[in-house]
Amino acid sequence: MKFSRVLIPALAALTLATQVLAAEPFKVGYIRVMDDAQAITAYEGQFYAKHGLDVQLVEFKSGTDLIKAIVGGQLDTGVLGFTNAASWSSRGADLKVVAGAQRGYHALVVRDDAGINTVADLKGHTLASQKEGSTADTVLRGVVLKNAGLQAGDVSVMGVSPQVAVQSLVGKRVDAAFLFEPQASIAQLIAPVKQIYEIGEVWPFPCMVTITSGDTLKNKKDLVWKSLDAQREAIELLQNKPDEAAKLIAGYFIAEPTLKTLNNGEIPREQVISKAIQTQTFSPALTAKDLSRMQEVADIMQARGSLKTKDGQPYDVSAIVDLDWQHDRKL
Repeated sequence: MKFSRVLIPALAALTLATQVLAAEPFKVGYIRVMDDAQAITAYEGQFYAKHGLDVQLVEFKSGTDLIKAIVGGQLDTGVLGFTNAASWSSRGADLKVVAGAQRGYHALVVRDDAGINTVADLKGHTLASQKEGSTADTVLRGVVLKNAGLQAGDVSVMGVSPQVAVQSLVGKRVDAAFLFEPQASIAQLIAPVKQIYEIGEVWPFPCMVTITSGDTLKNKKDLVWKSLDAQREAIELLQNKPDEAAKLIAGYFIAEPTLKTLNNGEIPREQVISKAIQTQTFSPALTAKDLSRMQEVADIMQARGSLKTKDGQPYDVSAIVDLDWQHDRKL
């Protein structure tokens, strides 16, 4: 009897603790750009819930902050630029790229009165992009400007968020901006600007990927895979029914029901976001070509000094790529 009086409360406490642990949400990090639309859509469309996940969607202002949370164990997965995973893994972080997300749409938008018609015309001008070391910054400097024959210092690059970049165009603080969607579309609706270049048309690459830690993949593999299944369904909705997807996610990008345009007309935010979705190429899978392009990006980072290996040897992208989910799903 005495043993039972001690044992029963202990078992009850253990059961309660197990229930609490089981109820712990699966945390997915995202950045408020169209490149992360599959994570937002999977959440708002109840795809995570459909696959048995209690997901907490956590917003971050930058890929650097997001990757820190994954490394620190505060997040289970995140949708962000591959460059973050490469940079941190080169310093010893145990990270894994487990799926694709979005292929690199980055538009070069310029003010109508700036006299810029080609990338080469940016010389001597000020351009807003993302922070140094980001995926956008890496391809801007290592591909876009380089291929146009521009050297470091030819263009003054201001590293800011996409939202601030749009505001800077409107306020005439910069002459051009290198933008994700939906900011590229929004800028062209609210400011006297035009698009002169889009890197996805010239140099397609996997911009955003799904990343987790090696520890999370080992201990929560089934949950990680369920989250990828949910995001795959979200991608199918984005690709096949952009109008329907836009209704789910438009509020994340445009606060008001309508967007006031340059000519004072108003456009429903769902219409703006649907068109922005249709400029994107989402893919849950990573192809051999994608992996090759990721290696090129890593090589650019290493050449620029933003990625360093301990032994000075070339960084090997394959070391952090785990495509078991993709192969199991026969993608």
